[in-house]
Amino acid sequence: MSDFTPAWEQGVFAALKSENRADWEAYVDHEFVRRLGDGTLPEACFRHYLVQDYLFLIHFSRAYALAVYKSDNLDDMRKAAATMEALLNEEMQLHLRYCEQWGLNEADMARVDEASENLAYTRFVLDAGLSGDLLDLLTALAPCVAGYGEIGLRLGARSSEDLSGNPYRDWIETYAGDGYQSVVEASLQQLDQVATVRAGDDIRQSGRWKSLSKTFGAATRLEVGFWNMGMSPNSTG
Repeated sequence: MSDFTPAWEQGVFAALKSENRADWEAYVDHEFVRRLGDGTLPEACFRHYLVQDYLFLIHFSRAYALAVYKSDNLDDMRKAAATMEALLNEEMQLHLRYCEQWGLNEADMARVDEASENLAYTRFVLDAGLSGDLLDLLTALAPCVAGYGEIGLRLGARSSEDLSGNPYRDWIETYAGDGYQSVVEASLQQLDQVATVRAGDDIRQSGRWKSLSKTFGAATRLEVGFWNMGMSPNSTG
């Protein structure tokens, strides 16, 4: 996957990804992702991941609510609120549709204990926002938003015939689709705009670069940990 560059890959995100290339490749080319793409991922693994990801999205939505609070202008507030709305009313619906197949409803999933990998990731992101500013928070959020967009495009590049028998086709097409891709593009444009205001035109030359890159790398490694968790289903979920 190292030669794949989405059309929206530019600016601050591109710089952060380049600086953390090895961690990024471990994330977007994980065994969990590859097996989603070819349809060989065991259902138990996907079910465990999906329930945990549903819980993850609750906290991720809270992080975007925090981004609204951390914003210092209406434009940034509206952008963060739009992403939160997409998470709450679109992405989480995908999870509910899948889980209904297994007799699980929203209340059932809300009662599941969060896996340690889930706790580590979501609290890291929230802490980045609480202890830092909007730029710190958007940087911590970027690996999830952009990574799923890149993974969706990669897996969605298969022909419709290749995906026709894939039990995870709905998941792939959601993240490859125009709706989610527009969320990614808008989120990364906001990251660029906020970085320019708070760190200057050249992010790599700013005094904040080292800290931001460290945050991005840590969040990316936590994404790898989330896939690892998905490969090891247990009693949680």
